[in-house]
Amino acid sequence: MGGQIRAVPGVVLGWDMSAALAMAEALGVDPRSAAEFLPVIEAVMARHLNAQMDGEAERQNG
Repeated sequence: MGGQIRAVPGVVLGWDMSAALAMAEALGVDPRSAAEFLPVIEAVMARHLNAQMDGEAERQNG
């Protein structure tokens, strides 16, 4: 999903859900399951990427 991330400078907002659902469909994942679980997975991913970027910025500035 690296190319399908919605972001503004310095902050990851989430995934392009249309692309994520299309990828799930291509992989044979049940659409209802994907629609249920992807938002939860997206939130965790965004939190961790933003925390990682904050840590990298602190190392560069500190």
